Amino acid sequence: MPAHTIAEIAAALGAEAHGATDLTVSGAAEPQSAGPHDLALAMDPKYADGLAAGQARAALLWPGADWQARGLDAAITVGRARMALSGLTRMLDPGPDLSEGIHPTAIVGEGASVGEGAAIGPFVVIGRGAKIGARARIDSHASVGADTIIGEDALLHAGARIGARVRIGDRFIAQPGAVVGADGFSYVTPEKSRAEAARETMAGENDAAAQAWIRIHSLGAVVLGDDIEVGANACIDAGTIRPTTIGSGTKIDNQVHIAHNCTVGRDCLFAAQVGIAGSVTIGDNVIFGGKVGVVDNIFVGNGVVAGGGTNILSNVPEGRVVMGYPAVKMDTHVEMYKALRRLPRLATEVAALKNSVSKPDASD
Repeated sequence: MPAHTIAEIAAALGAEAHGATDLTVSGAAEPQSAGPHDLALAMDPKYADGLAAGQARAALLWPGADWQARGLDAAITVGRARMALSGLTRMLDPGPDLSEGIHPTAIVGEGASVGEGAAIGPFVVIGRGAKIGARARIDSHASVGADTIIGEDALLHAGARIGARVRIGDRFIAQPGAVVGADGFSYVTPEKSRAEAARETMAGENDAAAQAWIRIHSLGAVVLGDDIEVGANACIDAGTIRPTTIGSGTKIDNQVHIAHNCTVGRDCLFAAQVGIAGSVTIGDNVIFGGKVGVVDNIFVGNGVVAGGGTNILSNVPEGRVVMGYPAVKMDTHVEMYKALRRLPRLATEVAALKNSVSKPDASD
């Protein structure tokens, strides 16, 4: 890891440094396991006792902490701990071990271009006519499809797959195994399918004839804005005719699936195993907890928050906080859950009441 002085770290975080600010650290660690070259992370007083168990000479502490009483040579005090952690980890992250230039085993297709300062790792394949921006880093066994454009300062980890004709902005990050631009899951039957009949009738049974599925090809590709991150094994499918689009600043966790023709706004946050069906429109600053599911062809407004495991089956207006299956307002879901927990007791009380009514006292 790169080494930095306490003064350099404090300046980068906009924080206050104390003590021997020329002290150098090359890593970060929890207080009890920190070594002499680590910066111990104790941004809350509840973690302070661990400093005595470790060997750290410097620590990241809460405002007003008595760092000298903790036996430290230096300290940095910060207000918002997680913001400080963001800046610190960015400074200490070495990234993939790639040398500038194109590795001899990489394949760059005819008419493709690689920007100045880029690092293209072993066994990377860049398709015909693709354009890779300056200072991009593409790790081993990743691939970029024909005529795709990727902006500056991109980072594609090992095994990432970017399809053909995709447009990606600056500072894009794809974790290992991420796939952007695969064909959408889109099929049709010559006559009305059983799925279409079920949706129309909402009946428990239907008698539509069994038919074979015919593929609808994906021509629309994917368009991603700036500062987007796509997690490991996440998938963003290409649109059928128009592209699937994701707004700048959106962060997508591992194993998330965004289907064809979706439009996602800026600065959204989707946790692991979110599944968004085709042709959904999602506004800006939307947050989905893990395993949220969204049915196709609906709208989710700006600022919506959906708790983990929520299944959204209809439009959600701007600013709403939802939970449950089907999704309802979070406070409504809490009341429903409380009522559900009371059901066994209620059933017992009803059974007792029925028994007393059906068998009146013999003295009557």
